[in-house]
Amino acid sequence: MIRYDLVCSCGHDFDSWFRDASAFDKAAAAKAVTCPVCGGGDIRKALMAPSLSTSRKREAAALKVAAPDPRQLAMREMLKQVREHVEANADYVGNRFAEEARKIHYEEVEPRGIYGEASPEDARALIDEGIEFHPLPALPEEGN
Repeated sequence: MIRYDLVCSCGHDFDSWFRDASAFDKAAAAKAVTCPVCGGGDIRKALMAPSLSTSRKREAAALKVAAPDPRQLAMREMLKQVREHVEANADYVGNRFAEEARKIHYEEVEPRGIYGEASPEDARALIDEGIEFHPLPALPEEGN
């Protein structure tokens, strides 16, 4: 395993672990590595100094606990509240999202709030048809 210091195109610094150097290269090329702050997928390795392990460094690392950034915690809480509000006040339509959104848009059914899943192709088609929708924010915990 290898840990890389990374930076997104907005300048946010973070780190992540990869199996090896090629695993990072593949993930970055596929835009599978995203910034935990802004969600951006344009990620590159930051300049890193070599890390030499000593017993003192291991002891210090064991004692060091990074305090979470309060801004990130506040943002995460706001995203969680938005998602909870939608889930409490809209109908879950699963993978029929595009179909149901069209029915509502073309007034084939009574308007109502819905949420669900749509493929990238379905999302593009909805945009092309002028049907407005907004993706629900993905929370970091959902990937774990």
